[in-house]
Amino acid sequence: MSRSLEDARRWTQEGTDLVVRAAAGLDESAYEAPSLLPGWSRKHVVAHVAANADALANLVHWAATGTPTPMYASPEERASGIREGSRQPGARLTEWLRLSADALGKAMDALDEEQWRTPVRTAQRRTVPATEVPWLRAREVWVHAVDLGRGVAFGALPADFLTALCDEIVAKRGSAPGPGLVLTPTDAPTGWSLPGEPGKPGEPVAVFGPLAEITAYLSGRDHATTAAGAVAVPALPAWL
Repeated sequence: MSRSLEDARRWTQEGTDLVVRAAAGLDESAYEAPSLLPGWSRKHVVAHVAANADALANLVHWAATGTPTPMYASPEERASGIREGSRQPGARLTEWLRLSADALGKAMDALDEEQWRTPVRTAQRRTVPATEVPWLRAREVWVHAVDLGRGVAFGALPADFLTALCDEIVAKRGSAPGPGLVLTPTDAPTGWSLPGEPGKPGEPVAVFGPLAEITAYLSGRDHATTAAGAVAVPALPAWL
């Protein structure tokens, strides 16, 4: 699925509004509670989303000035930022989340057409045009809004975003456990397939469910998909 810069910026703003509202409703006790990501509290999730805005703002600065500015100095710095952020008071985390998102949005607003085309390098060392930055942010705010465990499910996310996200996850995963997967949403006119592991013969497992549940499954989150023939749906590791 092709996704425009305008779509990605819309998804970013809508997802940002949602995750900021979700965090604003947390008191200290709720912040300390586990998120839906194993081993992470809600503080870890919010610290990660806030730090991600700061990191992506570095790429926007790169695009605006032409000065190479990496998202993070190192993977260790990224992990340390999340760890240290998770120890902050909840109110401070909520403020960081809001201020970092606002700063990123304003920085993106200031880019002109030529600057949007500037090549920048992601934390995974992929070189992409700056037009990818809003998409990278949209993924973070929507998926981690779900991970906060505040009643937001994948079904609350826009269908066009879910389709774009499935496209990306399938491309990034590349293959699936066992003989592979054929994924068919029951409420959308599209579908995906993933080849299996080498040396694992057999028919791919046919997985069905609403688009939101297919997306949850592909991202390694809790889901309500089913497989044809009473076969177990193969587990997938968490993505993002």
